[in-house]
Amino acid sequence: MHPSISILLPTFNNAETVRETLESVKWADEILVVDSFSTDTTLEICQEYGAHIIQHEYINSARQKNWAAPQCRHEWVLQIDTDETLEPGAREEIEAALASGAESVQAFRLPRKNHVLGRWMRHAGIYPDYQTRLFRRDLGRWIEREVHAHIQVPGEVRILEPHIMHYGMPNLSKQIRNLDRYTRYEADEMRKQGIRFGWSRMIVRPWLIFLHRYVWLKGFLDGWRGFIVCSYFGIYDFLSQAKLWELEELGLGKSPR
Repeated sequence: MHPSISILLPTFNNAETVRETLESVKWADEILVVDSFSTDTTLEICQEYGAHIIQHEYINSARQKNWAAPQCRHEWVLQIDTDETLEPGAREEIEAALASGAESVQAFRLPRKNHVLGRWMRHAGIYPDYQTRLFRRDLGRWIEREVHAHIQVPGEVRILEPHIMHYGMPNLSKQIRNLDRYTRYEADEMRKQGIRFGWSRMIVRPWLIFLHRYVWLKGFLDGWRGFIVCSYFGIYDFLSQAKLWELEELGLGKSPR
């Protein structure tokens, strides 16, 4: 018999996508939703799946999930986002891995398929994009970072084969909105780490990032999607550096919204 599993699902106004996510994990023993005070029908949809809902003010992703994870009922926690689903067959492989009972294993990494404008991208360094998402509740914690924080555990981490399907770029408008928010967080993180603005970093690095992903990591094999995604990575770095300059130039403690 496999150990019980809790799903940890952060939400905020995700009514358009959350149902697909919930469908893919409805087999779990518990679904714990940590919500940032949604104003759409997100919570009503979650209630249809018997989710336990807690609400907490959003400061950053790491802090939100570190606050919620200890409130999961079961030892094993699988964290998933509302723009993700587990691929069919994942349940059986996850349960088999947990049933093996290796006490030394504290977490599992799953490969992630990133879908860009309706199609999975295989190149540009965004596959297999391993994500540590299945972990022992009392041992896994997200590193305290403003953006793109990852789970850390003190012990052994193994790899599972089932994929997380990520639909983070369904259209360019959504991605551009995210770009402003994430680069703001990135600039705040650099400031927190004591990184100072440098003109060479802002002028040279974005081009190197684009060329590295587009040429060396073969993003060009994904056609125009590859060009767009590699350009996005370069622009992301440029805007992050520009917002770091803004913080220093205007004497701000935090990036303005």
